[in-house]
Amino acid sequence: MRDRTIGVIGVGYVGLVTAACLADLGHDVICRDIVPERVESLSRGEVPIHEPGLDALLARNRGRLRFTLSMDEVFQQATLAFVCVDTPPSASGDADLSRVESVIESIPEGSEAILIMKSTVPVGTGVRVRDALDRRGLTSVAYASNPEFLREGSAIADFTQPDRVVVGADDPAVAQRVAALYEPLGAEVVTTDIASAEMVKLASNAFLATKISFINEIANVCERVGADVAVVARGMGLDRRIGRAFLAAGIGYGGSCFPKDVTALKQLAGNSGYPFLLLASVIEVNELQKRRVVTKLKAHLGDLRGRTIALLGLAFKPNTDDMREAASIVLAGRLVAEGAVVRGFDPVARERASHVLPAGVELVASMEDAVRGADAAVIVTEWGEFRELLRPELRDLMARPLLIDGRNLIDPDDAVAAGFTWEGIGRPAVGGGDA
Repeated sequence: MRDRTIGVIGVGYVGLVTAACLADLGHDVICRDIVPERVESLSRGEVPIHEPGLDALLARNRGRLRFTLSMDEVFQQATLAFVCVDTPPSASGDADLSRVESVIESIPEGSEAILIMKSTVPVGTGVRVRDALDRRGLTSVAYASNPEFLREGSAIADFTQPDRVVVGADDPAVAQRVAALYEPLGAEVVTTDIASAEMVKLASNAFLATKISFINEIANVCERVGADVAVVARGMGLDRRIGRAFLAAGIGYGGSCFPKDVTALKQLAGNSGYPFLLLASVIEVNELQKRRVVTKLKAHLGDLRGRTIALLGLAFKPNTDDMREAASIVLAGRLVAEGAVVRGFDPVARERASHVLPAGVELVASMEDAVRGADAAVIVTEWGEFRELLRPELRDLMARPLLIDGRNLIDPDDAVAAGFTWEGIGRPAVGGGDA
């Protein structure tokens, strides 16, 4: 029984995707969480997050999945246990490892298993965990680092078709046993020491965030010199040394990973005595980028007091309802402070948005409700359905056909043909007069 069962500790986003995918590979999975309501709802087959394909995957493998509040049950039934708890940033910018520490303290005495860290943690966490296990006398609990590289909105594909699998362990036999779980996926496996595995995760996300901030800086220069960042990015991306990914100019990155991991790596470097100046700039650029939309709106409308602005898209990216570090939060706050009337619409994130957007933002149920009587519409999240804004009946609902495309989602020529004044990020504004 124990040889066939895998434990997953913490069934938030990463834990739930991990559990569902492991079950789909044929494993029995026992999932432990500390929130009774979450365990009960998952046991009933309810899915608490929006992730394409996850509900179907959980339903297909319901017979292999079990949810519990008991840590004892996990270690009685499983020899491999993934730690998938949250590690949010603390007030100092360091990762808060209190949930990880709670897991260590909850492992039953006499347990024999491999504890596999999938949560994103600072470099050096493996040493701390090993010391904590040894202090508790849990010498038969081995430890491995196995960072996740899941993108919200495509997490199932990222797990089942990974670019690589990274496993860090001090014992080669432990690393091999963890790596064996991924053999059916046919991915390249990088086995290394624990510290290097921890660093791979942070360095990967920090590099991608740097790439985003870089192209946004290029976009801002393009606006001043008359260049088109879409063409520039395409010309850059065709160079195999650079690549096309993460060269889409916009209003900045958000979500649960990039902001936290960039800050954590910067903080880690600082705590180690090295000032990571590049990451300080990456963070600053990203924060300023979210505010550029307000400047663009003022250029077209003047004083925003009393102006009605429709925010299209609230989640930090499409195909998710995650509002963590979403650009819409900053943008809505700035617009409310300017005295604008702000309406927000998102296809799936309305409920979560209601808990984090500033007071005064009206959340509506459709794009039509959002743009009715609006002086401008702002595309904040690149949901494909927002291309429908170009329909004549939607344009005619607006007081002014002004579109600020914060994700360069819509072709500017199509926007002009549809009667809009269009302005994107790092591209020449087109259309005119009606705004």
